[in-house]
Amino acid sequence: MMRAVLISFGRALLSQLRFKMLLLTATPFLLSVAIWGVLLWLGLQPAIDWLQAYFTDTGSFRAAGEVLAWFGLGAFKTVLVPLIAMWMLLPLMILTALVFVGIMALPIIVRHVANRRYPELERRKGGSVWGSLWVALWSFLTFVALWLLTLPLSLIPPLTFVAQPVLWGWLTYRVMTYDALAAHADRQEYHHIVRMHRWPLLLIGTIAGALGTAPTLLWLGGVLSVIFFPLLAAAAIWLYVLVFVFSGLWFAYYCLEALAQHRLAAMAQPVLKDIN
Repeated sequence: MMRAVLISFGRALLSQLRFKMLLLTATPFLLSVAIWGVLLWLGLQPAIDWLQAYFTDTGSFRAAGEVLAWFGLGAFKTVLVPLIAMWMLLPLMILTALVFVGIMALPIIVRHVANRRYPELERRKGGSVWGSLWVALWSFLTFVALWLLTLPLSLIPPLTFVAQPVLWGWLTYRVMTYDALAAHADRQEYHHIVRMHRWPLLLIGTIAGALGTAPTLLWLGGVLSVIFFPLLAAAAIWLYVLVFVFSGLWFAYYCLEALAQHRLAAMAQPVLKDIN
């Protein structure tokens, strides 16, 4: 299975360099930026004001200041509330990019991979747009719960790069596997491939999650990340979309190959029974 992971990675990388694949990032990016431009314009300052009032009323500023001072990060106290607000928005930005890529880009990605590598593979259409949205929503809610539990780790940069790839890996694995197989696999085939290839798929998702930490680096600039938040938000969304498109290619190559091999094995079983 590791050989299949590496082969699909190489094929995805070559496909990602094609102009058509780079162009696929444009529409999800523009829609995400448009939505978040409006939301940030209307809701960012009220969210910061609410957090400011909460920290003041509960005395959290003093406790947070003592903790930051203990780590030698006392200067971060002045931008603590905006940074927390930004970190709370990150999961929603991730979901927006993921949903738009899944709905708009991934069907094109799967069709591109299928036409190039698997033109004879039957399309059994076991998935749907609503199924994709449901999987994305359920996975995202689980992701948010885990994100909130590990949010304090984000204040410690080394732990940030451990927790986030694992969370990204699980989220990407759940959503991308469904979307990659939706057009070609029936429900039984989908569940079989998820069960038999769970660990390779999780590995692909985790590596994609490690790539997905690149946008997170934009939020580690302290005061500068607060000042340039609108520009950094747009840059982060584009990087998220780019990572998701590459992840979609990787999952599509791996999943369609796994589906093709599964069907070949299923066709060979009656022949083996007759021979025996």
